[in-house]
Amino acid sequence: MNQPSSQSIRVWDLPTRFFHVLLIILFCALVVSGSQGGNALDWHARFGFAMLTLILFRLVWGFVGGHWSRFLTFTPSPKRLWRYLVAIRQGSDSLEAGHNPIGALSVYAFLFFLTSQLATGLIADDEISFTGPWAHFVSNNLSLSATWYHKEVGKKILLLLVVIHIVAVLYHLYRKKNNLIRPMITGDKILPIETRDSNDRWRQRLLALIITVACAGLVRMLISI
Repeated sequence: MNQPSSQSIRVWDLPTRFFHVLLIILFCALVVSGSQGGNALDWHARFGFAMLTLILFRLVWGFVGGHWSRFLTFTPSPKRLWRYLVAIRQGSDSLEAGHNPIGALSVYAFLFFLTSQLATGLIADDEISFTGPWAHFVSNNLSLSATWYHKEVGKKILLLLVVIHIVAVLYHLYRKKNNLIRPMITGDKILPIETRDSNDRWRQRLLALIITVACAGLVRMLISI
């Protein structure tokens, strides 16, 4: 039986690609503004609110977005994760349409620790130049603990995850000859098997815009409580 030839498949929809680019930009802006301190903390807070909007969007998009952006399509079962690890050890790991199991776990790690960082920022109070919009809802001790985590723990964990992510991308690029960067820019992957695309249509893109506006409105409401 003839094997299907390689073909270009739309894997990452436009909203997911925009999310990825904006995530990088906002993350860099947050690191720089947070390190500057002083008046830059006002911008740090604004960037944080924008990041919160972005994360809320991604959480919603994980259920209604393009096929390969949905959590159900890339969340690995223990069996699938084990088989992937064995395949890597044997040097026979196959090309995945969406996130591979390790990549899926990294997505969840980023979402979890970014959410933790944002949550602690909302209730943080360094008693010098910054007070989070929800600091008045919690005790002073909890607020100080959140500030410590935000500055000393969460930031370092996220930077470590970024380094690991970059190393993994470079490993796939130079060792596995699998460019993970191009598909996140163009949205398309060349795959040797027939598979469904991500349903990257204008209706989906309009839905993404509506969700983004709704998330921004929700964040604005939450920080003004």
